[in-house]
Amino acid sequence: MKTRLFTLLLALLLAFPLASALAQEAPAVVVEENLLENIDLEEGVVEVPPEPSKWLSIGGPLALAGLAVFILVFFKLVVPFTVSEESLNLHHYPTGVKRGLAMTVVFFGIAFCFGASEIFYQLQLHGTTEEYFRQMSLGKLIAFTHAHLFGFTTSFLIIGVPFSMQFNHIPIYQWIFPVGLTASIIDVISWWGIKYVSPNFDIITMGCGIVFSLSYLYMLLGILRVLLLPNVILASDKDAVERGEEIRKSRRLRDLLRRESQEVHPE
Repeated sequence: MKTRLFTLLLALLLAFPLASALAQEAPAVVVEENLLENIDLEEGVVEVPPEPSKWLSIGGPLALAGLAVFILVFFKLVVPFTVSEESLNLHHYPTGVKRGLAMTVVFFGIAFCFGASEIFYQLQLHGTTEEYFRQMSLGKLIAFTHAHLFGFTTSFLIIGVPFSMQFNHIPIYQWIFPVGLTASIIDVISWWGIKYVSPNFDIITMGCGIVFSLSYLYMLLGILRVLLLPNVILASDKDAVERGEEIRKSRRLRDLLRRESQEVHPE
């Protein structure tokens, strides 16, 4: 037993220096790996689209603004202003029509507010209008355009027709409906310009947004004033004199009945 233990210890003592000598004599194998060689340059390179020319970045928005002017001038020429021969007054409409129209106008106004809040949310989420439309796919932009063209046309039709009928005697009021609708359509077209041409189209988007928002709200408030506040008479009302006289007669009749009631039943 002692002999075996002594032999094992001797073998270990001899093996250690031998292993050290072999380690010193054997050349170290160093694997030098160039990480850049393993990168697929074709997959890693991100192509940056070239900057659009001045003809597109500046001329494009100007051309779109010119399109808006062309639309308004064209329809002004083909549909000149004429004073309606028929008296169209919302006060003379059936009660159901006035109630339904007032409800429709109110809910369209609510939908308009939700649309404006959605724009604010998207700007907060993406930072800029350019980034928002850059991340939007072509299919979504097509669907977005389709929905908004129908929505803008329908909403302006429902608000603009009764407004223009109510104030058909005022020439400047006959511009509010077509100007607002034209601005909304140009706004939709400018989204394509932002995505595929230049971010400068954002100026057209903001300008059109302001124009169609103000025109839409002006018509909405005008219709609600006529339907919900019939006793509020403005100089722009074509029946201001007639309704004013009717209101005064109604008040005189009410006062007369009150006096007669007090005479018959004195306190």
